[in-house]
Amino acid sequence: MTEAAPTLLHPADAAGIERFCDQLWLEHGLSKNTLASYRSDLSLLARWLRSQNILLDDADAAAIKGYLAARLEQATRPTQDRQPAQRFGAGSQARFITVCRRYYGWLLRERVRNDDPSTQLDMPRLGRRLPKTLAMREVESLLAAPDAAQTLGLRDRAMLELLYASGLRVTELIRLRRDEINLEHGVVRLIGKGNKERMVPTGELALDAVREWLRHGRPQIATADSADWVFPSTQGGPMTRQNFWMLIKRYAVQAGIHSPLSPHTLRHAFATHLLEHGADLRVVQTLLGHSDLSTTQIYTHVAKARLKALHAQHHPRG
Repeated sequence: MTEAAPTLLHPADAAGIERFCDQLWLEHGLSKNTLASYRSDLSLLARWLRSQNILLDDADAAAIKGYLAARLEQATRPTQDRQPAQRFGAGSQARFITVCRRYYGWLLRERVRNDDPSTQLDMPRLGRRLPKTLAMREVESLLAAPDAAQTLGLRDRAMLELLYASGLRVTELIRLRRDEINLEHGVVRLIGKGNKERMVPTGELALDAVREWLRHGRPQIATADSADWVFPSTQGGPMTRQNFWMLIKRYAVQAGIHSPLSPHTLRHAFATHLLEHGADLRVVQTLLGHSDLSTTQIYTHVAKARLKALHAQHHPRG
């Protein structure tokens, strides 16, 4: 983590990290984004260890704790503009320790080493972070923002309607293929995280928007490269996450929404509004494709907080 740390990974470290990521992909089907995060965390650790003349596979608990201390010290060191040089909060620390546990546990199983130094790392306390969501009136304004008289407006409206109606992940939406959505039965068939399949129903308004796009909009921009993407970009391939994120931010400005948004804001709104209207938590878990119910339970806190705020605002003794 010091400025003198070498830029390049040691070949043995680079090879070990790649074998580990390949194994994770084969065994657990982790997404490219997750694997990229794991690779980045391990590479940063390996570079710092190399500055201490230690290979990644040979590090003991003291060396890994030394890296954590260096990261924390760097994150709190003020720069010339008095801002932290690089954030390394509890969430980042927790992810790093999780990666270490998986990596050194893998080395132990592969008999590369006979101990696991990551068992001596303490997980930081994490506060419950509530997902950002939108009120119903904000959702309505956002969905109405695209100009349906324009070709791309048809596409964008259909994407936003489907995202809110079905709670899809952004990656699932932008890479949706035509054989994965059944307009007659009103369901979307998805292969989500961990290669798990799920069937998600969608509403008539979203289906109408998708039909309108497929009938009148898509043929105007489809190319030989569009394949069977439901929502191709103007270049023919699927839209990127970054472009979709810019699209949402632009429509949020048009809709007069000033609260912070994330790429999954409409997915969060989908879950929150279902719970607010009485949906069963297990049903929402299935629709979202969460393998663990505790992941879905965060939305109950959002719903309760919203109801409490409404009570305080409108009850005469609130």
